[in-house]
Amino acid sequence: MKHLTILSKIENHMERFTQAEKKIAIYIMEHAEIVPNLTTKDISHNTGASEASVVRFCKTIGIGSFKAFKLALVRDLTVAEMNINDFSVMEKKDTPYDLFNKVTYVNKASIEATVSTLDKRELEKATQEVVKANKIIFYGVGGSAVSAIDGAYKFTKIGYHSIMSPDFHMMINVVGHLEEGDVFVAISNSGQTKDVLELARFAKKKGATLIAITRLGKSPLFKEADIKLCTPDIEQDSRIGSIASRMAQLNIIDALYVISFNQIGNKISDKLHESSEEANKLRR
Repeated sequence: MKHLTILSKIENHMERFTQAEKKIAIYIMEHAEIVPNLTTKDISHNTGASEASVVRFCKTIGIGSFKAFKLALVRDLTVAEMNINDFSVMEKKDTPYDLFNKVTYVNKASIEATVSTLDKRELEKATQEVVKANKIIFYGVGGSAVSAIDGAYKFTKIGYHSIMSPDFHMMINVVGHLEEGDVFVAISNSGQTKDVLELARFAKKKGATLIAITRLGKSPLFKEADIKLCTPDIEQDSRIGSIASRMAQLNIIDALYVISFNQIGNKISDKLHESSEEANKLRR
């Protein structure tokens, strides 16, 4: 396996590790692909080292926590080893099926890494705001616009007044009618997209709750959001398209949708059945 940034760092520190840390280092280098899905308890069990040794191992290579280590490793595995999202993809003569497998790997890794970046308490806060909201406005541009459209569609389906338009000037008018009790979901992988930031700030000014779906970090959107639903930072800014980041965004939106339906479904089930019956008539 090609040595990536984190793995190279482990190799460079091998002489500095304690015996317990060396066991952990060797295990990680031999099983790098599965480590992002493991806990400190799993690593401890598989290596015979203590959980405290796992944490010390991370600090020895300059990473503050095992969670941060896993995120860095995921980024290495997806961006460096299986990079399909920048122009370097043209340098490899992969077969269509090879590329299918790589895309599947990257998308799967992105979703799995979100388990580590998404804060349980922030998700619970988002759920509370969304369930009681009068309006839920989604907005994103570029690849994130696809996620925003999906969010607006899903929540409209279960009875919310939910809107997303790629027309920025239309969205200014939509946001202008928001008020306290409404929710604005801003979607931006970088957290720096100007149009998204402008509408997000306007929504907050109108009293709406700002929920950000953005990568973990200290971006302007991350800092200004009332609630942060964070995705992993596993895509470069210079890319041929939003792939892994969009999958992580869609996964969070799907989760919010299912959670909301779980809480309000008994109130709207009759209307959903009625709508489904009408839609079925169109297929006959």
